[in-house]
Amino acid sequence: MAFSPDDWSAIRLTLVLACLATVLLLVLGTPLAWWLARGRSRWRGPVGAIVALPMVLPPTVLGFYLLVAMGPSGPVGQLTQALGLGLLAFHFSGLLLASVLYSMPFVIQPIRNAFAAIGDGPLEAARCLRAGPLDVFFSVAVPLARPGLVAAAVLGFAHTLGEFGVVLMIGGNIPGQTRVLSMQIYDHVEALEYAQAHWLAGSLLVFSFVVLTVLHFVDPQRGSALPGVRG
Repeated sequence: MAFSPDDWSAIRLTLVLACLATVLLLVLGTPLAWWLARGRSRWRGPVGAIVALPMVLPPTVLGFYLLVAMGPSGPVGQLTQALGLGLLAFHFSGLLLASVLYSMPFVIQPIRNAFAAIGDGPLEAARCLRAGPLDVFFSVAVPLARPGLVAAAVLGFAHTLGEFGVVLMIGGNIPGQTRVLSMQIYDHVEALEYAQAHWLAGSLLVFSFVVLTVLHFVDPQRGSALPGVRG
């Protein structure tokens, strides 16, 4: 049995969502991870706790508060309406924002650990050679932290693929707009279409195995001790 047109639509939407979320997470998360790893501010603890919250919160709790924030009376909803963007909830843009927030700790943690593992020696040597802060960051820190960046990208992409609770709360289940792969599997199971569910679930199972194998070779410590992931 092959994938149905609805299956392919969910697969394409999920891949687009995962790719965009991973790019945004790397762009936004790398500077934040650098600050958390090397900064001296007293706010590092509270900010780090906020970043890590999605790792311990039930996805429906995070999804509920995001839904309230994006609603007509919420701060995000009021801002987007004032800007003429409408409401983000139950649209792909809201799904993307929720995915970035939900997967953030799985991207920031490995990058933060990679930056912390660099130590002060290479950075001090670069400063002694009169390298500026940006030059130190892009020419020394980022290349040395490359394994952590690769692991973060793989984890962020894979985690976004497997989301369920958050996407259900924020995106609903709109075909072609917010119905991602996890929702499509759920729909098949609800309709007792176990053969179709097996095809999609089995594909995700194989993909997850490949992800863990890649992480083992890129970062053995990360690959053998992954944080708990909840869908």
